[in-house]
Amino acid sequence: MAEYDVVVIGGGPGGYNAAIRAGQLGLKVACVEKRATLGGTCLNVGCIPSKALLHASELYELAGKHFADFGIEVTPKLNLPNMMAQKASAVGQLTKGIEFLFKKNKVDWVKGAGKIAGPGRVEVTAEDGAVSVLETRNIVIAAGSEPAPLAGVAVDQQRIVDSTGALSLSEVPRSLIVIGAGVIGLELGSVWRRLGAEVTVVEFLPRITPGVDEETAKALQRALAKQGIAFRLGAKVTGAKASAKQVALTVEPVAGGEPETLTADYILLAIGRRPCAAGLGLESVGVVPDKRGFVETDHFRTSAPGVWAIGDVTPGPMLAHKAEDEAVACIEIIAGKAGHVNYDVIPSVIYTAPEVAAVGKTEEELKAAGVAYKVGKFPFAANSRAKVNGEADGFVKVLADAKTDRILGVHMIGPDVSELIAEYCVAMEFAAASEDVARTCHPHPTRSEASRQAAMGVEGWTMQA
Repeated sequence: MAEYDVVVIGGGPGGYNAAIRAGQLGLKVACVEKRATLGGTCLNVGCIPSKALLHASELYELAGKHFADFGIEVTPKLNLPNMMAQKASAVGQLTKGIEFLFKKNKVDWVKGAGKIAGPGRVEVTAEDGAVSVLETRNIVIAAGSEPAPLAGVAVDQQRIVDSTGALSLSEVPRSLIVIGAGVIGLELGSVWRRLGAEVTVVEFLPRITPGVDEETAKALQRALAKQGIAFRLGAKVTGAKASAKQVALTVEPVAGGEPETLTADYILLAIGRRPCAAGLGLESVGVVPDKRGFVETDHFRTSAPGVWAIGDVTPGPMLAHKAEDEAVACIEIIAGKAGHVNYDVIPSVIYTAPEVAAVGKTEEELKAAGVAYKVGKFPFAANSRAKVNGEADGFVKVLADAKTDRILGVHMIGPDVSELIAEYCVAMEFAAASEDVARTCHPHPTRSEASRQAAMGVEGWTMQA
């Protein structure tokens, strides 16, 4: 048996950040991970490889459809194996980077599947079946999440794939049906649409991207439809049947009506994710997940002494950066410091083109809560840098308290807004007013000026056109 101050179960963004922070603070720490590489879903089969394909596919489309607008005439040729190899190379380099940080901070990587075997005990089953037990003062559960299943749609990673399978198709589909109009479905659907697939998105709800500011969601749907993605909203999937060369999907209107069958080369099931709480041995310490499978916590503490939980296995948005913040805060509390996460300032991004980024409250949430607010909005069509770059779709919208002017929420759709949103995250952390951003000098010509102009618009003094 080995004795530790902290044993982390899971090597994803929450787990590896927790382990590294523990090592930095001088705690003896082990991280248990069953994958052959560190980084979890995000780095291996999620955030990072999807962004690699999103970037590569966007370059391919730009070259084929838009370079000519700038006087550059080329005819691109797709080399899908090389595109996949570049993705794999980037992932490999990043996973090795985490291994380096583990060694640098004296983190023990224990390879195998971890489960709690009782208070202060973690049982690890290696790939060869060997079992070892780690003794520890603290256990941090960072087991992450997995794709949610759908009755009647059996993922075989051949014709019916989940997000993992959609990242490694060996051919560009002639047709692809995406079940689910959330972040994952729209991002991966965009990849294959750019590379030549006919893409149809089927969604149970009457709108795309539930939870996103409604005005922004409508703008995104218009943009994606203009790019060629078809939407079937308010449609219930009742079954899927795969053959050797295609898949038949049965759908019916949620509001009632006759069922119909849609066919495609592939189906991507992307209706969301669920926590990986099963098989963790939670019952051995008396921790009971809620009805959705999440582990409830109070400042990362579970109901069992010395057992903590962070990331996707806990309630809240399933975002890598949320898990990272929770990891650092959790370990700092364990080390006797004042760890804290401000859940009102957790940004979210959809990496389509245009991108969508947001932080704070939506207009719908403010209206439901009866909060009086003002709106400042500025279109990228009036932003000089976006205009000359041919990236004029979208806008920045700032929501501020009508009495105090404190920024309550920001919603962006447009070019590189995943980078622009961080300015407002910092502003909101410091409880800034919209006037604080409006009176901060921004460089010209940049897309960031749209952020300032939207803030100026809260009080009606937008100047740039």
